[in-house]
Amino acid sequence: MDQTHPTGVDKPVPASTGDSTEDRFDDEDYPAYSMGAAAEMLQVTPTFLRALGAAGLIEPRRSSGGHRRYSRYQLRLAARARELVDQGTPIEAACRIIVLEDQLAEALRINEARGRPAGH
Repeated sequence: MDQTHPTGVDKPVPASTGDSTEDRFDDEDYPAYSMGAAAEMLQVTPTFLRALGAAGLIEPRRSSGGHRRYSRYQLRLAARARELVDQGTPIEAACRIIVLEDQLAEALRINEARGRPAGH
């Protein structure tokens, strides 16, 4: 299964290849957090996390038992969504803002890698 980032870039999630536990700790896309743990860390409700999924911002992986599992990358997106919603932004608009922010950051990284300064 692929993990899609808001930029539309598919990031493959490696199948179990005998990677060490330490490698998983370093992988920002590893779905390490249950919905309950994610909600607690972000101080949101599970309903808020489900709403982010319904709005298309994050799509959690599923455990073999069908439970939602979130990565650190997804938790960062959810935390940003919470900031915007707490400021009064509707959830759908917050999700669109985050997608655009992520796309801009990716474009800036690409330009920097090509040796082009930002804004030129």
